[in-house]
Amino acid sequence: MFFIFCMSNASSARLKVWWQNFTEQLQPNYWPSHIPQLNKITQLHHNQSEVTTSKPKPREQETIKVILSSTTKGNLHLNDTSTINPKIPTTSITYHVAFAKNYHFILDEPDMCQQRKPFLVLMVPVAPHNLAARDAIRSTWGNESVVHGKVVSVFFLLGLSGGADSEKMQEKVRLESQQHHDLLQSTFSDTYFNLTIKTMVIMDWLATRCSQASYAMKIDSDMFLNLDNLVAMLLKPGIPKENYITGMVMTNRPVVRNKNSKWYVSEEMYPESTYPTYLLGMGYVFSNDLPGKLVNVSKDVKPFNIEDAYVGACLKRLGIAPSWAPNPSQFRAYVGANYRIEDFASAITTILGSSQQLVNIWKGLKAHNSKTSTASTKHV
Repeated sequence: MFFIFCMSNASSARLKVWWQNFTEQLQPNYWPSHIPQLNKITQLHHNQSEVTTSKPKPREQETIKVILSSTTKGNLHLNDTSTINPKIPTTSITYHVAFAKNYHFILDEPDMCQQRKPFLVLMVPVAPHNLAARDAIRSTWGNESVVHGKVVSVFFLLGLSGGADSEKMQEKVRLESQQHHDLLQSTFSDTYFNLTIKTMVIMDWLATRCSQASYAMKIDSDMFLNLDNLVAMLLKPGIPKENYITGMVMTNRPVVRNKNSKWYVSEEMYPESTYPTYLLGMGYVFSNDLPGKLVNVSKDVKPFNIEDAYVGACLKRLGIAPSWAPNPSQFRAYVGANYRIEDFASAITTILGSSQQLVNIWKGLKAHNSKTSTASTKHV
């Protein structure tokens, strides 16, 4: 078994005991249709470890354990506060790992959308330990609750923290949730290689807890977002209300086969040489009918670890093509060191280098807008 080659003897023995206990909990006829064979999971883990180091990191080992244990009850010793404990049907699931309903929420805000009735919901995937990013967003673009007369809500999606201090981190996250009521946490290990799971869990939450919103956006925690420009774009007469997704469109992108790259994908995981058209994962906006469709079709789309390209593969299966934004230049990648504040005044999204840079740019943009408004008033 793969783990014997990668773990110490003691770790291997513990894993054998854990695996025996796990399989005993499986109900009859559950195994064949829902869980990938162990060699499939360990091969995926082997591919991941080749990208980083010759031996799997503890968090990567924990990833496999959580992926497996999330399919049975009682293996995660956490308080389950989910209002929906997903029941996996005994047929029709082809691929287990990225199917969002195989996970459930231990921190949730199930009634928030019903109370606020948002026009736009911003979903931010972020690591549990990255409080600085969450606080920076809360003090900048995440603090804007009404834009152009439309309600906007922000939620942060977290997985489970690994490592020796995971219990302390979980308690900090729990207290943060009680204070801000904007955290959502699900039962998958929060690692880079689980970003596909994280994205699909976001889609599941939108479909089951916030279906009344008109639009939603998946946006990374290191992003600048100009909500004035985004909402103005969504309010344009020609913007579709269904089957719509836009952002930075990527076409004919080659699949990386270099095992030393963090973007490596094996031919077994994705056999095609190029990805279908997709939106760069840093920030894309979509009509809120899409999340449920994406979750459902993900049962039939083999998962791989490039999350934005995987969403593109799901869209292709649905027969839905990503749309170019009315002004594509508003969805930007990086800005240079010698940026101007005016660049952010015209943008919708831009990747930043740090949370502090977001705070600084936000202050500069507010000052710029104030001066522009004052100058306009004087000329009236």
